[in-house]
Amino acid sequence: MNAALRQTLSPARKICGSLSVRIAGEACVLRCSGAMWVPAHGALIVADLHLEKGSAFAVRGQLLPPYDSRATLDRLEAEIVELNPAMVVLLGDSFHDAKAVPRMAADDRARLDRLAAGRDWLWLEGNHDREALNRSLARDADTASRLPGRIVGDMALGALRLTHEPEALTADDDRRGEVAGHLHPAAKIAAYGRGVRRPCFVTDGSRIVLPAFGAFTGGLNVRDPAIADLFAAPPMAAALGRDRVHALDWAILR
Repeated sequence: MNAALRQTLSPARKICGSLSVRIAGEACVLRCSGAMWVPAHGALIVADLHLEKGSAFAVRGQLLPPYDSRATLDRLEAEIVELNPAMVVLLGDSFHDAKAVPRMAADDRARLDRLAAGRDWLWLEGNHDREALNRSLARDADTASRLPGRIVGDMALGALRLTHEPEALTADDDRRGEVAGHLHPAAKIAAYGRGVRRPCFVTDGSRIVLPAFGAFTGGLNVRDPAIADLFAAPPMAAALGRDRVHALDWAILR
């Protein structure tokens, strides 16, 4: 990592073990949960919750423990309780499929209402949940399946541009300020005599891809061209540990 990039990213430690960075000049905090906090706007940003992924597999005959939505919402609630955001932005693929919302347990649905109360709750559409969101946020939606908040398209937040899927670099647009999800980035390093793989943020200080927030989500190696080619120069991976976010130089990633 060169000196200019290191200074731009300035990974200062926070008490909770998070990392403070600047994305397109905006101060952002990368949280241990996989959420990103933008304090100047009171905004909590999460990507790819994939709620009800476990039940989606179950209806296809592949039984998984049915606790993924609850575990994901537990982590989201902890962030909301600690930070009390004015705005929560979900960057798409919040639900795993079109029928996910009706499959949710009633108390999980009620918890979404409670978490959204008193704040701006914004859903961006992803490739997995477009139909689910439009069904559950329609005016004539069934009460048991109705979601709080509202659907928004790609949106601006100060210097940041929030979207679901990151777009490729072009000669005319370096995608400065882009905050995206979709790719589920994961970092792999050698440690303790073996390979260790962890979900991660990946950023060059100009744009950032967030890790998947959901409990049942896989990961794509940050060295895969789908991620690596989004950046003009080698970026930093910020890997999620148990109680801290680890800033990793590109050169040590496997």
